[in-house]
Amino acid sequence: MRKTIEDIVAEATIKDIHIRYCRGVDRMDFDLLRSCFHPDAVTDYGYFGGSIDDFIASAREQIPMSLVTTHNTGNQIVEVNGDTAWAEHYTVATHRMAADALGPERDFVTAVRYIDHLECRDGDWRIARRQLILDWMRSDPVQSYEPRPEVPAGRRDRGDLSYPAG
Repeated sequence: MRKTIEDIVAEATIKDIHIRYCRGVDRMDFDLLRSCFHPDAVTDYGYFGGSIDDFIASAREQIPMSLVTTHNTGNQIVEVNGDTAWAEHYTVATHRMAADALGPERDFVTAVRYIDHLECRDGDWRIARRQLILDWMRSDPVQSYEPRPEVPAGRRDRGDLSYPAG
């Protein structure tokens, strides 16, 4: 079936929503994270499920437990059907964990797929339902290293250099 220009624009918008979701998590930008979902959206991450309000509350507690997170998205498939769509996003997420009772400083790495059901309401595409699927995970101890002072360090807030100044 041939895609219309509208389908291509919707597909690009939906892919962008997922990338903004990843940025919201990595920068702990909970307003950005919330903007990816319709207000009545539901999520199911296996270990957690509920409304978008419940998800944001959980994210505010869980995300800061990592020293830093990095979400990298690869394959994305989007199927648009009028004002609804289905999408699958392959993502590898790395979580730098501080040394604790569970072990030394480590990178907890997961390969997940986000299965999204999206709706366009009043011209605004957002996630209506999200399901997380875990494909694999691992934990790697971190070897100590000296950061390079001439390279700006990333931040987990709106003070990060990726946000416009002002």
